[in-house]
Formats: sequence, structure tokens, C-alpha cells
Amino acid sequence: MEVGIVGKPNVGKSTLFNALTLLDATMAPYPFTTVKPNRGVAAVRFPCPHVERGTPCTPGNAACRNGVRWVPVALVDVAGLVPGAHEGRGLGNQFLNDLSVADGFVQVVDATGATDPEGSTVPVGTQDPSEEVGWLGDELAYWVAGLLEKEFDRQVRKAELEGVKIEEYLERRLTGLKITPAAIQTALREAPIDRAHPSKWTPEDLLRLARVVLDAAKPRTVALNKCDRISTDRAVELSEEIRPIPARPTSAEAELTLRRAAKAGLVAYSPGDADFQVPDPSRLSPPQARALEELKALLKRWGSTGVQPLLESMVFERLHQVVVFPVEDESHWTDTKGRMLPDAFLVPAGTPVRAVAYRVHTELGEHFIRAIDGRTHRALAADHPVDPGAVIRIVAKR
Repeated sequence: MEVGIVGKPNVGKSTLFNALTLLDATMAPYPFTTVKPNRGVAAVRFPCPHVERGTPCTPGNAACRNGVRWVPVALVDVAGLVPGAHEGRGLGNQFLNDLSVADGFVQVVDATGATDPEGSTVPVGTQDPSEEVGWLGDELAYWVAGLLEKEFDRQVRKAELEGVKIEEYLERRLTGLKITPAAIQTALREAPIDRAHPSKWTPEDLLRLARVVLDAAKPRTVALNKCDRISTDRAVELSEEIRPIPARPTSAEAELTLRRAAKAGLVAYSPGDADFQVPDPSRLSPPQARALEELKALLKRWGSTGVQPLLESMVFERLHQVVVFPVEDESHWTDTKGRMLPDAFLVPAGTPVRAVAYRVHTELGEHFIRAIDGRTHRALAADHPVDPGAVIRIVAKR
């Protein structure tokens, strides 16, 4: 699973990416700082089952701190989008191609309204951040519709003559965009088009279909970035304007500062927390001390920097992912080396346990016999949907 960080230039996308991954993607207050996509790994929090046993776990792929597991999530930060990207403006074509395999999008907007559509700095409040959400949706829809339009009339008539269902045809055309058959089925039911006669579809019909496909297949969450420079009332107002797409106030710059300070040992801070501690104030320079006081005030006002909750709402609420803990011994929750709960994976809610087996290792999926629930010790059939936080053993032929 991969989450794409998107938005127009110069709104803080790379700062958000760096804050979530602690990598050093280039950041600067001017347009198109990012040209090639930055890729990295962030993490979301989930209660670790080891607490139920009172026995420490031995983390492998997902760190555990104070009973909280940090489960990895892939991120991609792409070049800034400008209006007309689907026609090649700015770095449009590159931007859109880089997003093709993302499962969902975090759109970063400048909540202060101080950057124009091209990403240039303008006076605060002269731009409407909610408008960015609308035209980014338009650009994505035109992009998908443009992919469908290529030789559409000829190919869809051929498909009709061969008795190919329209959903099967669309699945083939959109498979490279990581759009599922379920999303296509949903779009065909909900889009205001004549499903029975696709050969009569107009470019406007394809655009309508593209919008609904994107809503179903690639959900968005909006980061109202630079929230330290707006009022809480303004944040509420923007959130209402952007609905039904959910929006959260964030300060990517504050989160990045705190994570770097924590890495350097200057503060005790865990991402998503509402406060932090300074173990040794004597290590701070006067400017550092003042900056940290300002950050304390920001956390008190907003409850957090908003960055970690933003990613978690994207993963758990918008993408409907659940965490699963595969083990080799369902009684002791250990692997073959005796490590307790070594790994944690994200999978879509409702994923059958056999699909989880494939996620762990291809051979486990191919030779699957059954799964065993580590809490109830019940045997689970191949099509049984995995529960959130499940601890399961996969039984396979040797």
C-alpha cells in the first residue's frame, strides 16, 4: 500500500513527507522544489497485542514503543500540480504518472491562502484553499478520462461485438492505475451514465465515470497546512467548505522540528502527542528554547501538530486498512526463532486469511490449508475475513 502526497507547488508537501519519514527531501519556499518523486516509509500507530500477555514483544518490521506498534506505510511525494496538468502544464504528465500506483492521496493545501495556483507567494488570504481541492479533483478526473478516451469508440464497439462486459473492458484499461474491480462496479452503479450502451458514451460521460471511479478507488484527505498561522475558526470554516472530503489542520514544519529535536535527544516527544518534555534545558540555545516554547503553545492550541493523526485517518478511515500479526506458534505468539509478535502488516479490511498468507509469503498462500486464531485457537477457513489486530498462524503444506 502506498499513500501519495499531492498538491500545488510550495504548500509544504516535502516538509510533510520529511516529517513523516525523517528523510531529507529537498525543501524550499519556491515552486517545483520536487521534480522526481521522493519515496519513503512512514508509520501508523496500533496497540500491540503483547500487552494482553504481559510479555515483551520482539519487533521485526514494526517498532514497538510503550505498548504501541508503529506499522510501516509507504509514501510518495510527487511534483507539484498546477491547473492544466492533464494537458501537460507544469510537470503535469510526470505528476500524474507518478501517482498511478498510489492507493489514496493526502492533498496538502496552504491554509493561509498565501500561494497562488502556480505556487508563487502572494499576500496572506488572497487565495482560497478550498478551490485547490476542487481543481485537483478535476485534474485527476481529466487524467483518467483521457486514458479511457484513447481509441475508446473503436475498442468498446469491438468489446460489445465480442460480448465483453463493460466492467471487464474498464478493468483492463485501468489496471495500471491500481483501480480494483469493486471500484469499477461501484462507479458503474453510481455514475449518471447509460451503463447498457457504452458505445454511445460521450467525453462528458467518461469524465463523469472517471470522477466516481476516483472517489471509489483513490480516496483523498486534505492537510490544512500551516495551521499555526490561522485561527481555529478559520480551520473549521475551511473544513466545512471542503466537505465531503475530510480535512485536518496540520503544521508539517512544527512536526519536522519536533521529530528532529527528538532524534537529537533535545526533547522527549512521540509523534501525535499533545506535549513534549525537555530533559536537559541547559543543552538548548536561547533561540532553540524560544522555538520550543512556541511549539508547546501550538500543541496546547491544536492538541497535536495534526501530522500523525492525518496519516492515521488516511490509512484507517479512508483506506480502511487493518493491522494483522502473523505468527508460527498460535499459543505463544512467536515465530520459528521464538520471537514474540515479530511482524505487523496492513491489509484492507475484510481481507480473507488466505490473502494474508500470500502477503506474508507466496508459498504460504499457494500451499494454504487453514489459519488459526491466536486468541480463540479456532481454525479459520481460507475465505474468513481477518479481524483488526488479529494474531494468526498460517498452516500450510510442507
